[in-house]
Amino acid sequence: MKIKPPLPTVTRIHARALRSEMTDAERALWRCLRDNQLQGFKFRRQHPIPPYIADFCCIDAVLVVELDGSQHQASSDQARTRWLQSKGWTVLRFWNNDVLFSLDAVVETICKMVATPYPHPNPSPGGREA
Repeated sequence: MKIKPPLPTVTRIHARALRSEMTDAERALWRCLRDNQLQGFKFRRQHPIPPYIADFCCIDAVLVVELDGSQHQASSDQARTRWLQSKGWTVLRFWNNDVLFSLDAVVETICKMVATPYPHPNPSPGGREA
């Protein structure tokens, strides 16, 4: 059994604060993702994946959804995406305006990602060699 180390208190407090200060785009997308509405998948908002806090994530689909707004910093976002991908996460990024003005298209893209089978992180070994 894998035991997760406890989250640092600062990270937990920061994630909680982010949940209470959601942008309009985050609120709009959360209304579509919450309560297992998306094909029965459970999404979490402002979920810590140390050292980062993901805007939204679906643990079962190993999917992170990030929304970028006016504070978008391409270089730090790229580093964050690379790190999450190195840990096995698939990362989808959307602009806040995409969510606000094309919410159906954003949700459809997320639906396609959760419906796509993802590789198991520990594939079983192949057959024995003769």
